[in-house]
Amino acid sequence: MSESNSALPTPILLYDGVCGLCHHMVGLTIRLDRHARFHYAPLQGQTARILRQRHPEIPEATETIVLEDAGRVFLRSAALLHAARHLPYPWRLVSWFRWLPGLLCDPAYRLVAATRYRLFGRYDSCRLPNTEERERLLP
Repeated sequence: MSESNSALPTPILLYDGVCGLCHHMVGLTIRLDRHARFHYAPLQGQTARILRQRHPEIPEATETIVLEDAGRVFLRSAALLHAARHLPYPWRLVSWFRWLPGLLCDPAYRLVAATRYRLFGRYDSCRLPNTEERERLLP
């Protein structure tokens, strides 16, 4: 199976594989996602490379979380707000803010992204998934 035409599940959250905050976010989302809808992949990995071929708007920069959902791509705060639609109540309420323009939400997102390593640490490599996470984490 070639990289460009391989079938990938959806929705997929792409995150910084060495970011402590991102690992906490993935762990929280896995616990909240009772129906196991999400799959996860590091921005540094093979899945992200395949998705970049399909969606050139996905940046190489690791400070951007990306949601690919049914062929649509959301970046930064829009990715988080659109992902909340798939979570149970009360977390789903956050998705109501997805209609706000990025000009309002992205400055706060960029501030957190710029300080995330100082506040939450950085791994030397992507951490190994536990048993529950293994089937939902993509390379």
